[in-house]
Amino acid sequence: MKEPVALSENIYWVGVNDYETQLFEGLWPMPRGISYNSYLIVDDKVALIDAVKQFFLPDLMEKIGQILPAGKSIDYLIINHMEPDHTGSLKLFPQLFPQMTIVGNKKTAGFLESYYGLTEPVTVVEEGDVLDLGRHKLTFYITPMIHWPETMMTHETTSNILFTGDAFGGFGALEGGIFDDQIRADYFEYETLRYFANVIGKFSPMVQKAISRLKDMDIGTIAAAHGPVWRRNPGHIIGQYDRWSSHQTEPGAVVVYGSMYGNTQRMAETVARGLAAAGVQDIRLHPASTSHLSYILADAWRFKGLVLASCTYDSRLFPPLRLLVDFLSPKGVSQNRVLGILGSYGWAGGAVKEMQDFASQGDWNVVEPVVQVKGGPTRDTLEQCFELGKNLAAAIKA
Repeated sequence: MKEPVALSENIYWVGVNDYETQLFEGLWPMPRGISYNSYLIVDDKVALIDAVKQFFLPDLMEKIGQILPAGKSIDYLIINHMEPDHTGSLKLFPQLFPQMTIVGNKKTAGFLESYYGLTEPVTVVEEGDVLDLGRHKLTFYITPMIHWPETMMTHETTSNILFTGDAFGGFGALEGGIFDDQIRADYFEYETLRYFANVIGKFSPMVQKAISRLKDMDIGTIAAAHGPVWRRNPGHIIGQYDRWSSHQTEPGAVVVYGSMYGNTQRMAETVARGLAAAGVQDIRLHPASTSHLSYILADAWRFKGLVLASCTYDSRLFPPLRLLVDFLSPKGVSQNRVLGILGSYGWAGGAVKEMQDFASQGDWNVVEPVVQVKGGPTRDTLEQCFELGKNLAAAIKA
């Protein structure tokens, strides 16, 4: 989109869409792109809230040029988050706006120097400080570790717009509409969950702290640094982040299997049949070799049940399963969840033990039976897998 969009009087979205970057943080697929949301407030003083990735500076400048009256310049650049997808263009700003002051907290200042060699002009703000632009007033709230140490939020008190940085953001470019009442909310809600699970989820305790501080704030609009602007129902996206970060789950199950010749796949599918026979309707079956990790993590965050099914490879977990458990462990996904374990091996086991060790390191409720077979599954093995599915269903519904 080449035109700015008004959020309220003299407050504009001037962000950009990125369809070029295939992997967010070099890891997470973005099949429909992502937005880098930047916001401009025009008053006696002019403030830009967050910038964009370096490659997209011309698009940002074009939008700003359509808004600023002749003779006006940017007085302040508010940095809610220092990550380069929001600050990559920063080194050019002192040349474009020589009188501009960068505004951030103490940790922002440290990142400015280490990333861009910038030490001035920088104004350091603390919790509750107010920046007076004229009619518009900006109040700053320090919300560290969502998901970097310097993250903060900026509240514009005239229009009650909360600029939240990466918090409440999600994957997906803004294809015409930028507001929650102009888009397909179901698509963006899933992409927001995937963003949360992959990028933010590890820091759930800090998200909970931030949300607790928003309860008494008058919020008319949530303007995040990625994804839609939530103006019709800002409480919805806050509520979703609250659910996810407090590990509230839905009554479904994710079955992830690693299989070389179909034996473990057959066992995993039998568990899924047991789940369905016992009344679980939301079942996601993921072949670990071909389902991208980001989608598995999103489903694992959403549903109460998880099944790990792995063949043994070099006396260990099948490598894609090993990658999955390496990501699950630090994210704290085990809370309020049930786990089923099964595997196969040729001559020496290892996969099942590794999954049991993984389970013991978290708060998983491991459901019996743990199923392990040498070679291919027998009828008795498949009956155990079906029983595991039914037992998982009972635990999910409990």
